[in-house]
Amino acid sequence: MNAKWSSVLRNQGNINVKSMRAVSALVFLAAGVMVVLMYQAVHQELTLRGLKARTLESSSQVKQKENDIVQVKMKIQKLNGELEPINTKRDELTKKKEESAKATGEADKSLKTCQTEKADAEKKKTDASAALQKVKDDQEAEKKKAQEEIQALKQQILDRDKALCAFVDQTNEEGRKLCGITEAPK
Repeated sequence: MNAKWSSVLRNQGNINVKSMRAVSALVFLAAGVMVVLMYQAVHQELTLRGLKARTLESSSQVKQKENDIVQVKMKIQKLNGELEPINTKRDELTKKKEESAKATGEADKSLKTCQTEKADAEKKKTDASAALQKVKDDQEAEKKKAQEEIQALKQQILDRDKALCAFVDQTNEEGRKLCGITEAPK
């Protein structure tokens, strides 16, 4: 039995050494895995801390930007409030400009109409003046002609009167008066 036990013990020693080696290898492997896991955990922790720091920095920047945006919006609202009366005034001036342009157009149209009427009136005046002058000239010519005829008729009457006076009795006072003789013949 001794021999049996010693071979069992030897076998057990071999098994123990083999199992020790396996256990050592397992422990070494577990320690390696633990080291790798610890390295990853530390690395992840450092990465998380960096991300947290960046997140905090980003959130503070976002808050600052939001505050800046709020201030800019307030300034825009203030400027819009200041621009509103200016825009109203601009709209009023635009309307006045359009009304002025319309009134100017109507005035120009009226002026052209008046100028056309004036030109027509001046043409009619010129035509009337020319016609009046022609009538005056014709009237003057007829007046001259009539005066010449009157003179001719007066001369004929005078000639006839003289011819008659030659036959009038100059002793008769009435006959002398008609002939224009002042003295009675002797």
